[in-house]
Amino acid sequence: MLQSLSVSDLYPFALAEGEGVGTAYEYLAKRLILDPWLRTAPTPQRILIGGLPEKYGCSLDFALMAAEIGAHLTIADERPAALEKFEASLADAQKDGRLSALSWTARLTSNLSVVPVDNGSYDLALSSEVLQRLDEAARFSYVANVQRVAQRLALFCPNADNPAHTNLSGLSGVTKEELGALAGARPYRTGFIDMPPFPPGLTRTDEQREQATTGRMEAVAMFGLGAYARLERLVPERIRRQQSHIVYAFS
Repeated sequence: MLQSLSVSDLYPFALAEGEGVGTAYEYLAKRLILDPWLRTAPTPQRILIGGLPEKYGCSLDFALMAAEIGAHLTIADERPAALEKFEASLADAQKDGRLSALSWTARLTSNLSVVPVDNGSYDLALSSEVLQRLDEAARFSYVANVQRVAQRLALFCPNADNPAHTNLSGLSGVTKEELGALAGARPYRTGFIDMPPFPPGLTRTDEQREQATTGRMEAVAMFGLGAYARLERLVPERIRRQQSHIVYAFS
């Protein structure tokens, strides 16, 4: 269902958001786990992003998914600045012809427990780096509401069992078990992803980021990152629990 893309292919979307190779790697890790799950049901025609990330990026990877499969995308968030950031990042990506065919709508909502619905329910809801900024009661309300308006839901959150990542990022975390409980009594699948082979907090200059889009050595390095991302699932879970940046649950 989704195209087979590389870290290098996803890097321009991360750059448009003001992020770097770590975000591109995360986007590939999410695609690798989402694609087989999406293939178990008809292609979604209406996709909801139920809240934009708290801090890093603005889910252009989900916008890319919607554009690839020809789905209409609705983005709901209670923060005007987050919606403005998405629009600006999208415009930056579109300067190079990317996401030019994306059909999308933004919805400012009073809170994340009130997701707007137009002309029926959504086929798929996606949430990344959202739940950790809600208190416990609001988390359950949020998930219950999104499950009410969407047939399928994919949740991605910072991994609370990796304090090196959460402490450095400044984000709260959620454990796999907590996320599974939020997703329902019998979530389709839970797990750990996004375990890049470089230290957290790695920063690069703007010049280095731009060079990564054209340099031969950078291209080779990104190819290696893509291969590594595809091998993450072979790492024992006890290691992934400690080293992965993201926990996920599908319902």
